[in-house]
Amino acid sequence: MTINSVPNIIDECLMVHGKAILSHVPSNIFLTPINTNEGAFIGASSQTSSSCHTFCLGLLKGFRFTSVFRFKVWWMIPAYGDSGREVQTETQLLLLEARDGTTIHDQICEPTTEGTFYILLLPVLDGQFRTSLQGTIVDELEFCVESGDPDVETMKVTEAVYVNSGYNPFKLIRNSMKILEKQKGTFRHIDNKELPAHVDWFGWNTWDAFYSNVSAQGIDEGLKSFSEAGCLPKWICIDDGWQNTTQTTLENNNEPPETAKFSARLQNLKENAKFSDSGSGYVDLRDFIRTIKEKYGLKYVYMWHALIGYWGGLDPSSDELRKYNPKFTSVVQSPGNLSHVVCVIVKLLEKVRVGLIDPLKIAEFYNDLHAYLARCGVDGVKVDVQCVLETLGAGYGGRVSLTKCFQEALEESVLKNFRGNNLISSMSSNNEYIFRSKGSASARASEDFMPNEPTFQTLHIAAVAFNSLLLGEIVIPDWDMFYSTHHTAEFHAAARALGGCPVYVSDKPGIHDVNIIRKLVLPDGSILRAKYAGRPTRDCLFDDPVMDGKSLLKIWNLNKLSGIVGIFNCQRAGKWPPTPGETFLSDSVSASLTLRGYISAADVDSLHEVADDDWNGNSVVYAFNSGKLYKLPKGRTIEVSLGVLKCEIFTISPIRVFGPRLEFAPIGLLDMFNSGGATEAIVGSYINQSKYVVKIQVRGCGRFGAYSNIKPSYCVIDKAEVGFAYHASNGLVTFEIQGDCKVREVEVVYQDFHVTIS
Repeated sequence: MTINSVPNIIDECLMVHGKAILSHVPSNIFLTPINTNEGAFIGASSQTSSSCHTFCLGLLKGFRFTSVFRFKVWWMIPAYGDSGREVQTETQLLLLEARDGTTIHDQICEPTTEGTFYILLLPVLDGQFRTSLQGTIVDELEFCVESGDPDVETMKVTEAVYVNSGYNPFKLIRNSMKILEKQKGTFRHIDNKELPAHVDWFGWNTWDAFYSNVSAQGIDEGLKSFSEAGCLPKWICIDDGWQNTTQTTLENNNEPPETAKFSARLQNLKENAKFSDSGSGYVDLRDFIRTIKEKYGLKYVYMWHALIGYWGGLDPSSDELRKYNPKFTSVVQSPGNLSHVVCVIVKLLEKVRVGLIDPLKIAEFYNDLHAYLARCGVDGVKVDVQCVLETLGAGYGGRVSLTKCFQEALEESVLKNFRGNNLISSMSSNNEYIFRSKGSASARASEDFMPNEPTFQTLHIAAVAFNSLLLGEIVIPDWDMFYSTHHTAEFHAAARALGGCPVYVSDKPGIHDVNIIRKLVLPDGSILRAKYAGRPTRDCLFDDPVMDGKSLLKIWNLNKLSGIVGIFNCQRAGKWPPTPGETFLSDSVSASLTLRGYISAADVDSLHEVADDDWNGNSVVYAFNSGKLYKLPKGRTIEVSLGVLKCEIFTISPIRVFGPRLEFAPIGLLDMFNSGGATEAIVGSYINQSKYVVKIQVRGCGRFGAYSNIKPSYCVIDKAEVGFAYHASNGLVTFEIQGDCKVREVEVVYQDFHVTIS
């Protein structure tokens, strides 16, 4: 779905697909094509040598765009516009919408996809330099290349920005990342990575339950309460708070305690007294993990640590850590980071410096830490604070080189010490991580859930969906934990059902909403994870679902036999960027703010992949909250109206035609958010001249539904006949699947099938 044309520069214009995308391109900008239809790299030259260059690419006007940029050193959010001045500093993906026949002088396209093509601009890594895009007040599009080390300079970059085009935005991004994988050789696409063990099971993270006060006793209480509620997690992540650290002494300290703790440094590799003394009830971490696995049937236990050991690194005065040669290293932020939200943690680390592990010793450090954890029964790690390395590159060859060193050592240690690629990356949303990730296959995709920030909730959903345009090609985007009892829990849970992501909560002991959890999790603790990363539908890509006051957010994904689309009202509940303390509309006001949108089968971009070869475009649509079933002819839509913080999920199943006139479409488990995630395979065949059977493989248990234009004669599960209900008004067939959650063979049987059907 890429366009068979090579980007080039003609008469000071960047031409893509025969259209001028940028005008007034300076003479020091040049292109290096990659074969006939694989795009090109953009490079630039300067008359001076420097560790940081800003190059003008040309004027950008008249094309709608969507982008993702780092608003904070750790995290990205989306931005939208139609001119260069609206491209934010630290942009890491820029997707333009163009129309056949348009030029830079044409009016902005109306929101339709007919005759539309897309141009992708990706700032990448070029040797020891990384690139980001930005705009100016005069609509120039610039790219900034920087090494992060004053001693690492250049006068020329040849592969700083990648440009490609195509008619399908999702395939364009996917194909482009695979081209870059081949060309660069520094990272791997998610298709070529081993997935972590936890991603298909329900989990519990301790952070929002306890914060840094986590303890063995508290975890046991939490697991006991999950057990009593009947919704035990199958994996847990013991987050920050289990390590031995020492607090840095701050002169003239005006920092609140919740901020000052981020200056602490690691003292040794072992667990603190909350997990190992008589008060904890356990001999040590090994005893604790063995006990909770046996007692609660946990499959996996992950532990948290920072990429540099702890937030402030290692304590250079620690005798136990001296072998890793940690040194106080100054934190230096780039101009791009300083132009947005400056994180209080980074400001604090600027004051106290970081105890940075010697890069020559980092592999030894990770191996020692992970080997110890593995001996304690730990199955994997969540590694946080990763982007801090970009501020520490001076004297170490720069931020790209330092990230490469730490990332390779981390990934090798995880594979060596744990039973698989059990790594969750976090606070890692810079393109050094993205384009250096050869093994890491799961990463947090946005700012934290932040349960106490009312205005963050809709931003969280929108940010992850748009960030997944980029991150979803590298990792399984991790949507973070949430409270099952939060006032926005339904909103968050629905989004995670669409995300193709792990599902985990951070409930406090005894505070659970089992009804929410059971819409996401099967009785055996597994989840119905969709195939891809959940991303905005094509007609939503260039609209701001948070602040334009009119647009609903639609997120699509795919299962084995059907698609899924969620529609969310994220308006009037927050504003970009996420800002602590923002006001929130009262419920009485919010309830009256409804928006209207439309759902169609075309919203599932790859629905044809799971339909029959002769599919005519007709589908059935099941609305989860209302329980309504619609037969939707090709090209038709369903109108949806939603209030603020309201959502609906639709399972969209292509209608299959069996025999002479039987129309059939499996929906799945009707009481699960991702109903269609339960259906694995389908086939129809004649038993004899007058009997026809549709066989469906179904995983899970509960109320199963399918569409049939003919009432079945009977239904069978694993060769045993079961009762069913048929609703002639809409063709819905329902029956109960009982027992365990293994894959079952369901048969829907039609007798006297040769008769004429009215």
